[in-house]
Amino acid sequence: MAAFRPLRRLLRRDQPPFPAASDEEIARARPIIERSPDTYANLVLRGDKALLFSLSGNGLLMYGRMHRSWIAMGDPISPCQEARELIRKFRDLSQRHGAWPVFFEVGAPNVDLYLELGLALTKLGEEARVELSQFDLRGPARAGLRQGHARVLRQGCRFEIVPREAVPQALPDLERVSQAWLAAKATREKGFSNASFDVAYLRQFPVAVVKRGERPIAFANLWLGAGREELSVDLMRHAADAPNGTMDYLFTELMLWGRREGYRWFNFGMAPLSGLDERAGAPLWHRFGRLVYQYGEHFYNFRGLRQYKEKFHPVWTPRYLASPGGLALPAVLLDVTALIAGGFAGILAR
Repeated sequence: MAAFRPLRRLLRRDQPPFPAASDEEIARARPIIERSPDTYANLVLRGDKALLFSLSGNGLLMYGRMHRSWIAMGDPISPCQEARELIRKFRDLSQRHGAWPVFFEVGAPNVDLYLELGLALTKLGEEARVELSQFDLRGPARAGLRQGHARVLRQGCRFEIVPREAVPQALPDLERVSQAWLAAKATREKGFSNASFDVAYLRQFPVAVVKRGERPIAFANLWLGAGREELSVDLMRHAADAPNGTMDYLFTELMLWGRREGYRWFNFGMAPLSGLDERAGAPLWHRFGRLVYQYGEHFYNFRGLRQYKEKFHPVWTPRYLASPGGLALPAVLLDVTALIAGGFAGILAR
């Protein structure tokens, strides 16, 4: 048993919650979110992160803490000219508290800003986006989606968008679907970049629902980007008795709806650890990540997630971690994983 004591000590080093944004700060952030074409800005509305505003008040950065790492979620949500200010401000603030500045799931446009600060870039995987003007169910490439779509329709299912004002009445039925999904998966809610069922949060969005008869059997809340640049989903759940292919049907109907509504992209989110360099001379992280991608299916369906999104023929773009590199990198990656899992103990829970 003595051999497991270091592991037990590691799993017990969870910290008190980082002071999250106040109601006043979230109200201040709302106009910034509504102006953002990037749908991940809606993560602010979960209310579980601290917020850092630019001097003008036109931009912000959201972040959390785990152990020695202060972890920003994504790039700054701001006009381009204010991104540098927010990145530097966050770096200085975290270092004043003796912490590592970490930026999670950042995109290529701002990589030079992170490199200017001496941070290392680590590829985390690739983000999938479907160009909606090109999406339909015609042609041989869509045969599988078309057949699955018809099969779910034959099961008596239908798709609808529940507008935001009607969501509160629908939430009890949706919560039953969510609870059944968690029980069937033998998993628990995650946090930070991952969705969880929260009534106050879900009331703020329209919801896409698949019903069989009058009973909801699947749902996803909708994130709508400014200027109809991007459409995405956050929390996705389905009932255990939903017909095979129900989620394909939901996504297909949602993308067809988005195309009709004039949205440019559907953002499918990340496929973690995908698209890493496979060459013999690839960096150590890429080689390690490829091993996790190949053999880590028990804890996270990395390969299956990539394959699932591929059927919709998305455009893939890289996403990075910007952080101190070298010997600090393994500890940073562990801190990020623990923040998402809800603590170090949650890393070993599904």
